[in-house]
Order: sequence, then C-alpha cells, then structure tokens
Amino acid sequence: MPDFIFQCDKTIQEEMLNKLIEGDGSINCKNLNTYRYTTTSKKLATQYCLLLSLMGKDYVVREMSNDNPNWNTRYDIREVKHYQINQGIKDKIIEYIPYNGYVYDISVELSNNFVSGFGNVVLHNSFVKTSFDDEFSTMNTNVNGTHNILSAIKEKVPDCKFYFAASSEMYGKVEEIPQTELTKFHPRSVYGISKCAGYELTRHYREAYEIFACSGILFNHESERRGLEFVTRKITNGVAKIHLGLSNELILGNLEAKRDWGYAPCYVNAMQKMLQQLKPDDYIIATGETHSVQEFVELAFNEVGLNWKDYVKQDPKFMRPAEVDYLIGDYSKAKKILGWEPKVKFKELVKIMVDYDINRIRGTL
Repeated sequence: MPDFIFQCDKTIQEEMLNKLIEGDGSINCKNLNTYRYTTTSKKLATQYCLLLSLMGKDYVVREMSNDNPNWNTRYDIREVKHYQINQGIKDKIIEYIPYNGYVYDISVELSNNFVSGFGNVVLHNSFVKTSFDDEFSTMNTNVNGTHNILSAIKEKVPDCKFYFAASSEMYGKVEEIPQTELTKFHPRSVYGISKCAGYELTRHYREAYEIFACSGILFNHESERRGLEFVTRKITNGVAKIHLGLSNELILGNLEAKRDWGYAPCYVNAMQKMLQQLKPDDYIIATGETHSVQEFVELAFNEVGLNWKDYVKQDPKFMRPAEVDYLIGDYSKAKKILGWEPKVKFKELVKIMVDYDINRIRGTL
C-alpha cells in the first residue's frame, strides 16, 4: 500500500479500503456497511489497520495458523460490530486479539514516517509480570523501541523533546530509603533492567547529542483507567464485583509488598512540566508515602463495608520470583524545580477506583 494514502482525505482512504475488500472477494461486506479483509502479509494487514484507525473504526485482528506446513499464516481484520470468533473457521488454530488501539513503530526501512502496528503489537511493556513470562520480548520492546525513537530524533528532528517513562522498579532491592535520583539501581526483574537500559540511553543521547531528553522516574501511578491485570485495579474490580454479588472471593499474591502509590493524572501533569523546562533533566515523581498491598485491600473493602479477611485468598502463582519489597520516593527535586506536588492522597485514590468500578459494573448489569 503506498505511503501517500495515509495523507489523503477520508473519501480517498475509504475508496482504497473498498477496493481492497473487492479484491479480497468480500464484496458482500459492503452491503453490511462494514469492513473485512484477509491477507497473508503482516505488513499489508498493518497498513489496513492504520487506515481503519484513521477513519475512526474499531477493529479486531485474528492471526490464523495451522500445523500444515503448506498453510500460510493469515490475518483476518474485521470491524468489531460484525466480528464472530468462529465464523467460517474450522479445524484451525485461532488467536483472538481484541482491538486496543494502534501503536507506532518508526523502525521501518525506507520510511521516515511512523507506521501503525496492530493487535497486541506493542512499543512498550509496562506490566512487570510479563517480563518474567517473556524476558526477550520485554527487552526488545522496551530497549529497542526507546533506542529507535532516540536515534530517529537525532537523525531527523534533533529539536524534538523526548520523555522517557522510567520506573521505580529500577531500584528493585533498594539501597536506601527513601529513593532519590542518586540512589543506586538494583532491578529485580527484566522489566526493571529494561527500564535501566532505557534510562541510560536517554541520558546518553542527552549528553552526547544535546537532545532534549528527560526521564521521569515515576513510582506506582494508579487510576480508574489502570488495566485490570494490575494489582490495584484487580483489587478494586474484585471488591466491586463482591459488593454487587457477582463474586465471593479475591485471589491475590504477596500482600506485604510496599509501594509508593499516587494518582496518575497528577503524574501526567509532572511529565508535562518536565518538558517545559529550559534544560532536560531526570526527576522522581512520587508521594513520599509507602503502603502495603494489604493496606490497599483493607481500604478498598472498607469502602463497601466488608471485612477483607472474609474474601481474600493468596495464590503462590501470583508471587514474583524476585520481589521488590519496599519503594518510597523522594520527590523534593521535582517540588523545588518543577513546583510539583501530589494532590491525591492514598485513601482518596482507593476510593476513586472503587467507586468507578462499582458504577462501571452496575452500568453493565
């Protein structure tokens, strides 16, 4: 698909999609006012998904494979509203990939443009557990993705400002309490290691090429938009379901781990402030307080008038092979230079998340 099509108006883009559908033999889909396309080319599937995204369409991608060596992997793309997971498929292995927006990756040969990825292709992994399950993808995504962008900035837009999402997970087995910008790193996961590498790459490009590249060492920042796989949202979603009579237990891992938890919108404000400075630098963004997972659980259940001990169970499968026990950040540098302070306290954060999940689930009953 030619790159210029992505710069055209929506009328031309829609015509391009219609012609692709006709070539695919799915003319009948036009009568349903929907889009469906199948290809063995991952690149073409990616471009097709970008077109759908530019047109504001929600879609899903199925990656279909088969044990038969003569079977080529196929990518079936459809609009969400007309998707049926088993439609027309028999005796084939199907991986269902829900639409979660498209991402960008600029490590594409012969192109100075960002090119869309699709499905579960990611530029950044922010879930620590994934790094234990798939170490190599985590390193490749977090390190190479960061490096690709920094290199592109150096070559193409050296005046561009770059923000790197560093992490408190870099401290791992902490060397001092509280942690500051000068505290030695001792990561306890491949995720933490990848963040250390990205942090050092960011500093290297700032010092070597005078790029405005800064890092925000953000301690745990939560909100009602946090993914359900993260422990805080797992807790508030579980409490909401128990409160509404949809569940009777909540299974967790380590309840003793302590984290410095803040409210994500406040932290985004800190990121913006970093990018408005005259000189780039690195900052810890935190609350200066630490609370255990158990404290989070207790507060969440208190919000609905229940005793957490009646519902919470522990399962070793949710334990990390190497735990990070105690994180608490010193944000004094951010306060002094950026004029930033956290505005939402721990108890208020828990209440925001519990109330949201209760209202969200009620709306689906």
